[in-house]
Amino acid sequence: MKTIRLKPGKERSLQRRHPWIFESAIAKGSGDSGETERVESHEGQFLAWAAFSPASRIRARVWSFDEAQRIDAPFFIAACARSISARARFDVQSDGVRLVHGESDGLPGLIVDRYGDTLVAQFTSAGTERWKAVIADALLQATGLTRLYERSDASVRALEGLEPATGWLRGGPVAGGEAPPVELTIHEHQWQLTLNIAEGHKTGFYLDQRDSRKRFADYARRLGFQRVLNCFCYTGGFSVAALAGMRAAEAEGGAPGGQVVSIDSSGPALERARAHVALNGFDVNRASFMDADVNASLRQFLKEGQRFDAIVLDPPKFAPTAAHADRAARAYKDINRLALQLLTPGGVLFTFSCSGGISADLFHKIVASAGADAGVDGYILERLGGAPDHPMTLEFPEGEYLKGLVVMRKG
Repeated sequence: MKTIRLKPGKERSLQRRHPWIFESAIAKGSGDSGETERVESHEGQFLAWAAFSPASRIRARVWSFDEAQRIDAPFFIAACARSISARARFDVQSDGVRLVHGESDGLPGLIVDRYGDTLVAQFTSAGTERWKAVIADALLQATGLTRLYERSDASVRALEGLEPATGWLRGGPVAGGEAPPVELTIHEHQWQLTLNIAEGHKTGFYLDQRDSRKRFADYARRLGFQRVLNCFCYTGGFSVAALAGMRAAEAEGGAPGGQVVSIDSSGPALERARAHVALNGFDVNRASFMDADVNASLRQFLKEGQRFDAIVLDPPKFAPTAAHADRAARAYKDINRLALQLLTPGGVLFTFSCSGGISADLFHKIVASAGADAGVDGYILERLGGAPDHPMTLEFPEGEYLKGLVVMRKG
């Protein structure tokens, strides 16, 4: 077994059971891509078993801190089974579920989502790539399913020196047979939503916002929103939630009508969003869709004197790492400043950051600064995060990548 020896003092994060070993912490040691190595302190004390990644700044990712643990097929079978079993104890109101969430589930570099009877996996680290076949079989064994599609096309694979890989890993077409469907429908709360596992973002859908969409529907019902703006709407999950809340408010005697405006720069995503409105039985005349730049659209709305009762800002990742935080902070501040100005008094802003380089505390400060520049104060009603099947753990706080605030503009 090859050994990685750390520099003096660099063992502290591993003693706190943090699973990353950076290149700068290693005194000596090398290996093949994905190879399991023994990690020792500078004094020779055992620290962990980790998968080596010769191309990455995160030079090794920990599989286990137990010196007696063997990193073999039974290890991955047990790890997958534990992760999937934990989801049965989470409150997940959907048949679209994240079953494995990387480091938080002890499987760094592995993401697995279940959409009905189909699994979709991303292998984004050298270690999971090396054990891909074993992991694929373990996932099917733990779920009792037969179909597994690979979506290992995330940009982070390049940082590991890995080429993109997509397609059926298990349960794909046999010679002369039809390919399984890549267009799927899932149920989320009381809604139906569709996705394409071969082409959609991430593994096909943003499951992490499931509970925030439900909270938005609850606000729309309770406060009776009449004008809603959903920015970076993708396939319209928050738009469907808004319409559901409006319909519930009407059923309880609220004002009829109401409009939802959805903006995205992807035409195909907007078409799917429009289809979701019809699929869930809402009046398509109450939803409009703009293929446009969000920032420019917000500025135009201000010029026109438009106002909204509720706005959702769920932008793409502006800061993939902390090194991009300053530039990203300016982008977050700008869109939040514009949105706060566009809110009616008493209106509600659901604003998010999915950037790992932006902490929850920094995001709060950015939104506060945006309010100061806009001349707008607001009540912070809630802090939001990823759904429970996208967990952050005590030992891996970096798992808290999705941060959200619910802000009500003071009247």
